[in-house]
Amino acid sequence: MASPLFFFSSLFSSFFLLCFKLCVAQSVPAAYMFGDSLIDVGNNNHFGTIIKANFPYNGVDYPGGKPTGRFCNGKNSADFLAEKLGVPTPPPYLADKNNVFANGVSFASGGAGIFNGTNDNLLSKALHMSQQVQFFSIVQQRLVNQLGSDAAHKQLSKSVFAIVIGSNDMINYFKSDSKLPKTTAPQQFVDQMVSSVQGQLKQLYGLGARKFVIVGVGSVGCMPLLRYQSANKSGECSQQANYWTNKYNQGLQSVLQGLQSELKDFNYSYLDTFNLLLNVIQNPATYGFSEVKAACCGLGRLNANLPCTPISTFCSNRSGHVFWDRYHPTEAADRIIIDSAFDGKQYIFPMNVKQLIAL
Repeated sequence: MASPLFFFSSLFSSFFLLCFKLCVAQSVPAAYMFGDSLIDVGNNNHFGTIIKANFPYNGVDYPGGKPTGRFCNGKNSADFLAEKLGVPTPPPYLADKNNVFANGVSFASGGAGIFNGTNDNLLSKALHMSQQVQFFSIVQQRLVNQLGSDAAHKQLSKSVFAIVIGSNDMINYFKSDSKLPKTTAPQQFVDQMVSSVQGQLKQLYGLGARKFVIVGVGSVGCMPLLRYQSANKSGECSQQANYWTNKYNQGLQSVLQGLQSELKDFNYSYLDTFNLLLNVIQNPATYGFSEVKAACCGLGRLNANLPCTPISTFCSNRSGHVFWDRYHPTEAADRIIIDSAFDGKQYIFPMNVKQLIAL
């Protein structure tokens, strides 16, 4: 029979754990997510575009084993970040546009870019960053109407605004089959990306955002698609794409530092996904991976000739692959990304997300 001391000790431990979870939830009343397919949780299910993931084999490892619109074999970065923050995964805005979304909402859309012209043609449409900010302004006004101006401002100032954007702009510029005319030099293109995202961040700040989690663009030159399209068919990373992606990230970091100096209470965590993913690719065994070049799901060389579809082949050792399809990381890689962002001491600046939400 358990002793009274053991009983009270267990009771205290349970109470402490409950209090800890409640404190985390109270410190982050909501999470608002903006970006592309890396954190899309289903917005693209709700409008006409061929950029979708609501079919097999996407979702094969998601609870229930069914596709949800996530471009992943299982949970993605949006799910893992929400778990860390102690809030439900923010639902897709387009699933219920009249909701107040008191606990947050996701505007992220597969194919989205910083620029409105990214992936914008008759069939492949997306909710680009400017449109996502506009949708948030509607939600913000709805929140003000329900809570009052002061209470809404307080809630938004304590909420987390996660932004994962820029990969599609880079990919579309550098992939060999891009329809984008190269009328803009790479440096000018990168400068325009940086300038545009600066304006978008200022808009969000003007609408009440104060705590930002900014995920830099990863080493897109090493994704299976660009390896597959390498000129010498060697399957090596595209050095040009990586060079200019790194330049964009450097410009983005300068913008963030400037905004923190310029705008009162503007705080952020910036994740250096570029160097984090390079380290994973160069030292896969350290992170539990065995395959860093080929996609798990797809067709052709490196499984990168076609996207993941119901006619694709997919690997059994998904946790050993860095890439799920020719663009996107696996659930295992997404978990590492968010673990690094939340309480990591490397690749996350000037503070990790855990420190950010404690402010």
